[in-house]
Amino acid sequence: MQAEQNQRLTRYGIWLAIGLAGFVYGLLSATYEFFPFKALQSVHQTFANKPAKIDSTITFRDIGEGFWHVARHSENETLDKQKSDALAKLASLPYLRGSKSAKDVENVTLYSKGLAADGLNLFVSGHGPEAHLIDMEGRLRHKWRYAFEDVWSEPLPFDEWRLHQTFWRRAHLYPNGDLLAVFEGIGLIKLDAQSNLLWAYQGRNHHDLFVAESGTIFTLTRQWRKQHPSIIFEERFLEDFITQVSPDGKALKSVSILDCFLNSEYASVLINMKRKGDVFHTNTLEIMDGRLGAAYPMFAKGNALISIPTMQLIAVIDLQQETVVWAMTGMWIFQHQPTLLDNGHIMLFDNLGDGGKSKVIEIDPLTQEVVWLYRGTKENEFFSQTCSSNQRLANGNTLITESNTGRAFEVTPDKEIVWEFLNPFRAGKNNELVASLFDLVRFDKRMFAGQEWMSEKSEMK
Repeated sequence: MQAEQNQRLTRYGIWLAIGLAGFVYGLLSATYEFFPFKALQSVHQTFANKPAKIDSTITFRDIGEGFWHVARHSENETLDKQKSDALAKLASLPYLRGSKSAKDVENVTLYSKGLAADGLNLFVSGHGPEAHLIDMEGRLRHKWRYAFEDVWSEPLPFDEWRLHQTFWRRAHLYPNGDLLAVFEGIGLIKLDAQSNLLWAYQGRNHHDLFVAESGTIFTLTRQWRKQHPSIIFEERFLEDFITQVSPDGKALKSVSILDCFLNSEYASVLINMKRKGDVFHTNTLEIMDGRLGAAYPMFAKGNALISIPTMQLIAVIDLQQETVVWAMTGMWIFQHQPTLLDNGHIMLFDNLGDGGKSKVIEIDPLTQEVVWLYRGTKENEFFSQTCSSNQRLANGNTLITESNTGRAFEVTPDKEIVWEFLNPFRAGKNNELVASLFDLVRFDKRMFAGQEWMSEKSEMK
């Protein structure tokens, strides 16, 4: 009898231990989001009758140069107003005018003639709504500028950071001196060589644009959505689109990036997608010219290469069929600027994937082999938490924009630095910060041969 009681207690103890272990594992899974958290979350979001509520006590407010903080709402704020404020700022944190201390040195600090690829450099910066074209020695050759309030004087019909009205995030230069510029999350403008406004398009354009040989402009746009027919979202979300704009600024067609994934064999990657706010934060757009389509079918003419940093994902979209035809992840963290090289490889700026630091990586998209990479050293640190870009030059060198530090530099295939530029413009209340260098692009000087709009060499002002 005693033996039977002992056996019964032993069984109870075992089941109690199993139950306790399951409870602890479930608690840890919910806290640290490891298996099977995401799978169960996905099932719940798919079959739930209504989406879950967000924390209704959080609001976001602008401070200083665009830094942000989270604050509890005051008792006299209504719930609807508070939720609206929170959702508006969930779109994405603002790009800062500057975040790093300025150094004493500025402009071109290194130029190895004969090793660096000769050309002209176009850059946009957090200091203001303007673009500068400089030569290899840092002398100004031309400048474009147009203030936000001179384009759109009325209040915006949507929520966007006020800070993004104060500078251009990206620019594209035409041989005749015309310039396209992006006010982040707001719109696209086109200027002539004398900075006269030719047209403006307010489509919530953001991050990047690409001009095809036909003159059609491809740009990233976004819209708030309350719901989607195939996926349950917790709250409103931003849906990213690839939008085609005519050379005279008229919208032609928009393709939903989210729907392209759902229409493809890559739909399963969406299990890692957020369910509210800026779910993709697409930051790069490059249209294929077809030169590599025979060897790499996914790079057929007209297909679009994009970057989705929130999912550590790059992908190629067939814009005609509106479907994803290739995707890759796992080798970078919060990446920017994937670009197709002439050898069929892809190069991109990996912001956080080198042990918390940055690297530029070139891969074979078929074998996933790392063909070339550049990372910093103790003597020459290399890191930008946000933005940044890379460009393979005609002589085989690589031009790298390290946005947060306001730095651009050119390296040889052997990783020798042969040109360096430090942004001379400043930000901060007392000009104590170097202005963020959002992008710097090298052009062959022959592109502008004989153009009257090119100014004589002068000091940068």
